[in-house]
Amino acid sequence: MEFTEVIEARHSYRGDYKPDRVPREHLEMIMRAGLAAPSGCNKQTVYLIAVDNPELLGQLKSALDPAFGLTAPAFVCVLTKAVPCYRGKAYNVQDYSAAIENMLLAIANLGYASCWYEGYITDGDRPVGKKLGAILGVPEELELVCVLPVGVPDSAVKAVKKVPFEERAGYNSFPGK
Repeated sequence: MEFTEVIEARHSYRGDYKPDRVPREHLEMIMRAGLAAPSGCNKQTVYLIAVDNPELLGQLKSALDPAFGLTAPAFVCVLTKAVPCYRGKAYNVQDYSAAIENMLLAIANLGYASCWYEGYITDGDRPVGKKLGAILGVPEELELVCVLPVGVPDSAVKAVKKVPFEERAGYNSFPGK
């Protein structure tokens, strides 16, 4: 696909997935896209785990509350750690956000679907992220912050209605001014 087509094709998908396996080379392409994202002060605070083992996927899916991506044949788990840099501020949230968007675009480009699941993972004192991290053997200094289910969608990926461009973007002043 052309770059703008990939951007327009990417939509959050919360439906069922076909059982088709996601080849490891595709999972690697997705993760490489994530790790190619910019990183504040070049601290490279993002770590990724692709999970395609059915037994391990089952363990992760049973730990999700509320459940999502139950039919996805693969997950990409996003991990981070806060590393202070410029004026003592850590940019790990921006780092993993950029990495996730790159991966979502790579997923769409490869013909798969996904959805950025973070709120369920990081709500409260992060019990779901901690459970998933324990299953995957994530070191204590890292935090599992997001899960991207990856697979071939079983139904059409539907675009949501977007606010018109002119209402959200402008030149030299706030839109519409």
